[in-house]
Amino acid sequence: MIPSEERCIRILFDEGIHPKIVRHVCTVMRVAEAIAIKCDANLSLVRAGALLHDLGRSRTQGIRHAIEGATLARDLELPEELVLIIQKHVGAGIEPKNAQELGLPPLDYMPSTLEEKIVCHADNLVDDHKIITLREAYLDFVEKNLEEQGEQMLKMHRDLSEACNMDVSQIVSQINSIDESLCSDYL
Repeated sequence: MIPSEERCIRILFDEGIHPKIVRHVCTVMRVAEAIAIKCDANLSLVRAGALLHDLGRSRTQGIRHAIEGATLARDLELPEELVLIIQKHVGAGIEPKNAQELGLPPLDYMPSTLEEKIVCHADNLVDDHKIITLREAYLDFVEKNLEEQGEQMLKMHRDLSEACNMDVSQIVSQINSIDESLCSDYL
């Protein structure tokens, strides 16, 4: 069963996630939710995936947080479709050939389902707890010498825009401001 928003937040705090990261995942959830509604995606799965995508940050801040988060989610007996969102949210997905170069186990890190893509892309559009533009997200990849990842993100943006019949940038721009009370009960 997909956990409720309240249970997801409880899981994060039980695992020792810093409130700053909780604020980040709440913002990612808001962005992902807006996209999911327009794309007719599984909203409860997207919400839980967005809230738990950084679960592994309780163990590491590096790229392995996706693996650590997936492991924790499996240990908590969360649904595999949710585990895979956590596992595949890093960057714009990681090609299998690049995974081993990055010190990751040889697993699938490329978002393939609509819900995986939504959470992954929403995460790219949130810097800390601030929503950023597609251009800012792309330039962030470029500044880190990850232009190929940036190109993958742009493709994901186009794919999601097509699935939503609306440019994702327009969807995100309609989120006026982040409701500070979104997770304030938990912070």
